[in-house]
Amino acid sequence: MTAESTATQRQIPWGAMAGVIATVTVFAVAQGLTYPLLSFILERQGTTAGLIGLSAAMTPLGFIVSSPVIPGLTRRVGAARLAILCSLMAAATLVAIALIQDIWAWMPLRFLLGFFANPLYVISETWLLAITPASRRGRIMGLYSAIVSGGFAIGPLSLGLVGTDGWPPFMVGVVAFLVCGLIVLAVVPRMPRMPHDGEATSIGGFLALAPLLLFAVFTAAAFEQTLISLFAVYGAALGSAEGRIASLITCFIAGNALLQILLGRMAEQLGSTRTMLFCALACLAGCLLLPQAFGWWLIWPLVFVWGGVSFGIYTMALIQLGERFTGQTLIAGNAGFALAWGIGGIVGSPATGFTMQLIGHQGLPLLLGLLSCVLAVLLMTEQRRG
Repeated sequence: MTAESTATQRQIPWGAMAGVIATVTVFAVAQGLTYPLLSFILERQGTTAGLIGLSAAMTPLGFIVSSPVIPGLTRRVGAARLAILCSLMAAATLVAIALIQDIWAWMPLRFLLGFFANPLYVISETWLLAITPASRRGRIMGLYSAIVSGGFAIGPLSLGLVGTDGWPPFMVGVVAFLVCGLIVLAVVPRMPRMPHDGEATSIGGFLALAPLLLFAVFTAAAFEQTLISLFAVYGAALGSAEGRIASLITCFIAGNALLQILLGRMAEQLGSTRTMLFCALACLAGCLLLPQAFGWWLIWPLVFVWGGVSFGIYTMALIQLGERFTGQTLIAGNAGFALAWGIGGIVGSPATGFTMQLIGHQGLPLLLGLLSCVLAVLLMTEQRRG
């Protein structure tokens, strides 16, 4: 190892990056646990599927509503204070949910859970982009996406250990939220100050600067949420057993997590825009192949790769955000990403469900393929202009 490479290694703040990634991962575990836990409880109470779905939508709605105020709150309160405060408030909200076992009381509480969760994601991703060296950005953001996806998957799995009755599952989430605050407290001395250079930028201002990035995030969210929520309906229409469909969804989530580092490395070699185009075209190819491959063994590698490239669109958008923006615009961009993700999550599933009602189960690959195609065309148009 040369003296120059050794110096470069010393300049990379591994401890700070590990702390930020750990914070979001623990938070993802807690959030990933709440969705199935509350659905199980509501189902036992005899709540209708429509109301359970409406209740679940309150958390992404909280993301959407909180996104525009995050840049201003970060400037006024300070990034570290805001992150710690959000961790404490999320823990308190989950305690309130455990105490009040009522669907109508849970609606505003689940909204607050999303409202308090969102700033922590925005602050953490802004910190990570600010401290990650450009030469390593692809791999590190790929690692970040992979670990956070794993955190969301671990949340539901933890219910197998603690069950869904009484306080134990809620305490797992409460402790995880509190641990987030402690990790932030520990890594703050190693963190640079939240970037304040440049003019204060709103989400609307960022939309004018990078509409394609926000559309890419919307596409990634709509793709993931739609497939996870409606793939069971698609499989049932084709006569597939529930166990096989559940295993295919697990395979999709595994690809989602395991392929991000490889895609991040690919972005360092080919560029993030080309890699995002590859992901969009691979998503489109998956949509075209799904009807033919569903009954064959090829469906397994297909959904694995599908999971990786669909979330890879978001990873590439994050990398581009770090490449193109700094300061206040970077904070506004991360808040805009949270808003676009929330809208994609809320709009994608109902739109696809309605399409499936109109034209049958093949409406799922049709609508997702259309979305992937639009993104690919926009990316190719941007490349030609560049």
